Amino acid sequence: MSDTPSLEDRHFKSIDDDRLFPSGRSTHKPRILLLHGSVRKRSYSRLVNEEAARILERLGAETRVFNPSGLPLPDDAEASHPKVRELRDLVTWSEGMVWCSPERHGAMSGIMKTQIDWIPLSLGAVRPTQGKTLAVMQVSGGSQSFNAVNQMRILGRWMRLVTIPNQSSVAKAFNEFDEAGRMRASSYYDRIVDVMEELVKFTLLTRDSSAYLVDRYSERRESAAELSKRVNQKSI
Repeated sequence: MSDTPSLEDRHFKSIDDDRLFPSGRSTHKPRILLLHGSVRKRSYSRLVNEEAARILERLGAETRVFNPSGLPLPDDAEASHPKVRELRDLVTWSEGMVWCSPERHGAMSGIMKTQIDWIPLSLGAVRPTQGKTLAVMQVSGGSQSFNAVNQMRILGRWMRLVTIPNQSSVAKAFNEFDEAGRMRASSYYDRIVDVMEELVKFTLLTRDSSAYLVDRYSERRESAAELSKRVNQKSI
């Protein structure tokens, strides 16, 4: 006899239109957190994020930019460390994120990865990233590359973030900013506008139904099995 669960299983449910398209929509500004992967005085990943934050605010979003300076290495401090608490509080506050990293040795920077490593998949009963939106961007000192954004996409999926299709990669970033740190008009700037516009749209579309979007059959079955096991143990 097959052990395949029946599709009559109570955990296998039809799509709930009311949860997917809730009638009560949030009216506050979309909350976007921006993380950059360098602490240099003239950090181009930070400058790109600051430009992105201006665009996001023009599009009606509320933004926060996390400064990674002083954030300890993963496992080299307790979660009570002030910078770790600050980062986690901001992630919890956010409804979407922007990750922008320089490419170093063909990969995202260690500073970028450290920030992501300090973000847990769960904080008690809360999953701080699940169902939230993500945009990925990178800056390069040489020719255009997509190594860092490709890596961050993998991490975004692992963190259960809704990573938007569009992305940005700024080549020879040192040529793209003036002395005041403002980005010059270019196709690179236009792409960043495209990415931020898409991020805000996806955030508005998904934030009220994000919990339902990531509600999984396999996890419902697993949770029910765990509950049944605990009840049976208590009754013995």
